[in-house]
Amino acid sequence: MKVAFRVDASVQIGTGHVMRCLTLADVLRQVGAQCVFVCREHPGNLIELIRQRGYGVNSLPASSGTHVDDELMVEGQSNFATWLGAEWAIDAAQSKVCIGSTAVDWLIVDHYALDIRWEQMLRSVCRHLMVIDDLANRAHDCDLLLDQNLGRDERDYDQFVPKSCTLLMGPHFALLRPEFAALRDASLRRRAIPQFKHLLITMGGVDQDDATSKVLEALKECPLPADLNITVVMGQHAPWLEQVKYVSAQMPLPTEVKCNVENMAQAMAYSDVAIGAAGSTSWERCCLGLPSMIGVLADNQIFIADALQAAGAAKTFVVNEGMTTLRAVIAELADDPSELARMSTRAANVTDGIGANRIRATLINIGFALQA
Repeated sequence: MKVAFRVDASVQIGTGHVMRCLTLADVLRQVGAQCVFVCREHPGNLIELIRQRGYGVNSLPASSGTHVDDELMVEGQSNFATWLGAEWAIDAAQSKVCIGSTAVDWLIVDHYALDIRWEQMLRSVCRHLMVIDDLANRAHDCDLLLDQNLGRDERDYDQFVPKSCTLLMGPHFALLRPEFAALRDASLRRRAIPQFKHLLITMGGVDQDDATSKVLEALKECPLPADLNITVVMGQHAPWLEQVKYVSAQMPLPTEVKCNVENMAQAMAYSDVAIGAAGSTSWERCCLGLPSMIGVLADNQIFIADALQAAGAAKTFVVNEGMTTLRAVIAELADDPSELARMSTRAANVTDGIGANRIRATLINIGFALQA
């Protein structure tokens, strides 16, 4: 089986889209699939990381400007068009060249800036097409669509996909690396007796808005346990990394900044509380039952954050506006560790961490069915 991924990472986009595609590529490779990536050379791309993981990458040139065509874009979607780094039709033509004249079995698209127009142009170079989405706000021409967000319903995509499209909805299908499921039992066992000694802060691999520094500044005013240790995790392309290191050095409690952490599952499993962004790492924290405070950084994260708070799996605050809320929640958890146990149980019920295997089975089954 030959599979091509069209996905990008950048300072503007972040790293989450590429990381979840790599997770899916890894489980497909386990059954003999040949995977290749098509990525644009944005500042902050992860092309070298993808190659280090053993995959071929066809790189598209970076562009100094972007033409935004709103013809089929719904209101607000044009904001994401700037993420592409090229006009959509140019990107489609370049991607077709990268994939080549021999059709791949699956083309998997994970990009907020692409929609039905791009997908229809690529139909000639793939037998089947899958879309990974979080927004439910634009039309697609695909055989399979994944939206791994809590609270998402198939009806949200009624007007956006063909009737024949298979829909995979919710964190049951969350794309998590296998180490999260492997550490799940151990992580849940250690939370049977809740404590507040290790705080993990992960505001995204890039954290373009420097939310991490703002969180640290807010923590300075919190009544934190005297024996608390704080760990901050950031990516190598984070533009505010040096600023975060400076603020961390001024913290009243031991605060360590780590870059490019490869054992993220272990770091989460042995943390007692997390402060994180409302992105793909939300499902990693849930799998391990890690009680979380989720900072909303953008409008497209509100749906995830609200759903997790409604489920009792996390507490939310708005970065720049909700630091008072963050301080109040920290104080509450420090005073009542039993709330950590309740949050942990509810978070663990959200996902078990083996969604990638379920998606792999679906890709294989659909492939056989459509060939029959």
